[in-house]
Amino acid sequence: MKIQKTISLRGQIFMLLAVLVFITSIGALVTVWYTYRMEGLLTGIINNNVAAFQAAEALETALVNQKGFVSYYFMDNDPDWLTQLAVYRQIFGERLKKVRVLTENKEEKEAIDRIETAYLKYITGKDLVIAHYKAGEKEAGALLHSEVRKGFSETLDLCEAYKDIHKNRITEARDKSHAQARKLRIIAVTVMMAVVLLGLLLVFVLVNQILGPVRRLALEADRGGGAGRSGDEVKALDRSVRGLIEDMDHTHSELEKSREHLLQTERLAMAGKLAAGVAHSVRNPLTSVKMRLFSLDRSLDLSPIQKDDFAVISEEIGHIDTIIQHFIEFARPPKLKVQKVSPSEVLNVVLQLLEHRLKSYEVDIELHRERPLTEIQADPEQLKEVLVNLIVNACEAMEKGGSIRIREEESFVASLGRVVVVRLADSGPGIPDSINDQIFQPFFTTKEEGSGLGLSIAARIVAEHGGWLDFTSNEGEGVTFVMTLPITGANHE
Repeated sequence: MKIQKTISLRGQIFMLLAVLVFITSIGALVTVWYTYRMEGLLTGIINNNVAAFQAAEALETALVNQKGFVSYYFMDNDPDWLTQLAVYRQIFGERLKKVRVLTENKEEKEAIDRIETAYLKYITGKDLVIAHYKAGEKEAGALLHSEVRKGFSETLDLCEAYKDIHKNRITEARDKSHAQARKLRIIAVTVMMAVVLLGLLLVFVLVNQILGPVRRLALEADRGGGAGRSGDEVKALDRSVRGLIEDMDHTHSELEKSREHLLQTERLAMAGKLAAGVAHSVRNPLTSVKMRLFSLDRSLDLSPIQKDDFAVISEEIGHIDTIIQHFIEFARPPKLKVQKVSPSEVLNVVLQLLEHRLKSYEVDIELHRERPLTEIQADPEQLKEVLVNLIVNACEAMEKGGSIRIREEESFVASLGRVVVVRLADSGPGIPDSINDQIFQPFFTTKEEGSGLGLSIAARIVAEHGGWLDFTSNEGEGVTFVMTLPITGANHE
């Protein structure tokens, strides 16, 4: 009680925590020290005994691999067997040198000497057997061959004995490691007991000096009586605070969703009104201008520069017409006119249609097609619009120069079955990661004069065909758009 009066609550907690940290640190340091000792022990095993054991095993394998070649030579007189025997003898000699390098004491050196002596005796006898076989003295060779096999067994037993030397040392090292581990466990248990005792003391201080006041505060704050029923004051306060935070977050989230929904609704309403107004007020005069330009182009004798001017004017009018068409299609999507068509045929039409534009952008097209894609149920005009949109976007992204690689393939997707896939990869700057999630959103665009509807409409057209439009991009390495369509086609009324 004197300690509580002279030392503040904060001081008591800090003092107990300091003692806990001190004891835990000492235990951790001792544990680290023991781990280093055990690591040194295991490193010695790996660097010495295990390496020597593996070398002995390799030596034994090289000896076993020599078995049988003379018998094969006896059966078919093929000299290739003797050539292979010579190779394995050379391998055995090299591994014997390696084992000798790894020896560390007199016992190991004597074991290696015995192996080498027995092996020399064995191969000497074997060479005599080979000489008998070569001379046609097969009976004498066979008789001597059975004696030589004893030399093989003797050499193999000596290799096993050498392996046992290192196996025993590894066992001794393992026993030492277990002894160190037992000591470490005793130290760890002692430290744990001390930490538990100090922890209990800390709990006593917390219960009497902290949880009591917290309980009274929780009972006063919780008018519903939840704190008294739960018996956990901290959780009761936590629930109250979290409830307020969650309510605030939920309200904020709902407000954001409502705001986004209202903005999107306003955009869609404005787009619908704008599309209807543009369709009646602009498109008819624009068509008249196009017809007049076409008539003038045919009737006037224009210079090359004037013809280029006419071409530019026609192209810009076409651009305006495309923007108007996008607004109209976004507000009132046309129904699909499904028929059997190969996407390859649609792609050919698109490339022919865009030939002049591709030349003006100085873009090269690389088409990879093994054979035309299988016919699918689709609207060719709508697919043409998707492909035109993707190719034109790629040209505008690359500005001048570059290439577009188009690859056609057929595949299988679990959710759709057999599908056709068209990949369009450009060599442009790519799409920043920060806007990846917004690419297919209506009205989102990075172009100064873009409507932000092209990719949105393209994705919707592909989805209406029962497939999907996706892309992959690494900033600075171009974009690859992938159009996947089911061969069976989508169901349309």
